[in-house]
Amino acid sequence: MNIPTISRLFEQLAIAIAQPETELVYHSHFELLISVVLSAQATDKSVNKATARLFEVANTPEQILELGEEGLKIYIQTIGLFNTKARNIILLCQKLLEKHNGEVPHTRIELESLAGVGRKTANVMLNTAFGEPTIAVDTHIFRVSNRIGLAHANTVLAVEKELERVIPEKFKLDAHHLLILHGRYTCMARKPLCEKCVISGYCEFFQQSAH
Repeated sequence: MNIPTISRLFEQLAIAIAQPETELVYHSHFELLISVVLSAQATDKSVNKATARLFEVANTPEQILELGEEGLKIYIQTIGLFNTKARNIILLCQKLLEKHNGEVPHTRIELESLAGVGRKTANVMLNTAFGEPTIAVDTHIFRVSNRIGLAHANTVLAVEKELERVIPEKFKLDAHHLLILHGRYTCMARKPLCEKCVISGYCEFFQQSAH
């Protein structure tokens, strides 16, 4: 897929998705970080349900440490891998207080040094909290990028690198959320809604299935 085509594709996505932003509910960088850590292998809906209750009682590193690991589990036990996530969040809060005065750091290296924070979570934070043009490749973006032909790669990192290379600068900041929301509501895994898709004219999968 050439660059002018990719530009047109993102222009169409940007028209169709007027508010390309996360569906996680948060009111601070810290709340967003906790939500993103919890969202690994879980839906945003299930995370929002849990954090609505959690953030009412604890939405700072100090307050979460006061809850303790077992106390935290009560609020997040509806989310997959909650035991591991509770342990990581406690360690993460300790490090935020020890090294960063309780603030969420702004650099990839510092973010990735926190428990439970890998490259994808760091990319989400850099993009959503700090306005950097990073692309966090989740299952939706991995599927959509390979399906429509934006990337041809079989690892998350390779897809991220390809997207960074081919997506025009002016769309890089929003590309992450445009692709996620497109994957969540139109280009679904099992039954993509090709007949309703605004970019089917550019899509390799649609062109092949139409012939």
